[in-house]
Amino acid sequence: MSFLLSLSRLIDLLNEKVGNAVSWALLLSVFICTGNALVRYTFNTSSNAWLEIQWYLFSAIFLLATSYTLRRNEHVRIDVIAGRFSKRTQVIIDVLGFLVFLLPMALIILYYSVPYALLSIQNQEMSSNAGGLIVWPAKLLIPVGFFLLTLQGISEFIKRIGYLKGVVDASAFEKHSTTPEEEIEAIKAANKIN
Repeated sequence: MSFLLSLSRLIDLLNEKVGNAVSWALLLSVFICTGNALVRYTFNTSSNAWLEIQWYLFSAIFLLATSYTLRRNEHVRIDVIAGRFSKRTQVIIDVLGFLVFLLPMALIILYYSVPYALLSIQNQEMSSNAGGLIVWPAKLLIPVGFFLLTLQGISEFIKRIGYLKGVVDASAFEKHSTTPEEEIEAIKAANKIN
């Protein structure tokens, strides 16, 4: 079990790094979106390439941050019923959800998206829009995102099993509410490490 928990910590670290990196894509997309709007309304012109860059960044944010969201236990869930159960029962529901829903769905999408992305790379697929960009980087985000989601699903499964065996505390996978001040301190600490 200790090997699996070490593997889980490595997966968590990977998805934390990816999630933090993707947060910069959000900032970049805001600047690009603002710039596009200013140019369009000021000079009455637009660029398909800049619009497609926004699309790529939104795709990256959504696909690459999904595993980070799962890692932080901030995904959408309905706790109206499950919230009434004991912690152990909630963890069993999570385990079943990972095994029956999350992992099969992520693996199926991963299975079909790899050839889809590889074909796009092989053909050096370009946008059909005038002045558009290459398309394969956006298509490559699909298998990469679902690979990361699969890894995080495995990590969360390991942590839940560890909890059921009594070797992992629930704080390892519970949602942590933080104040803005705590988040600022965490960012400062992360920047000192990097």
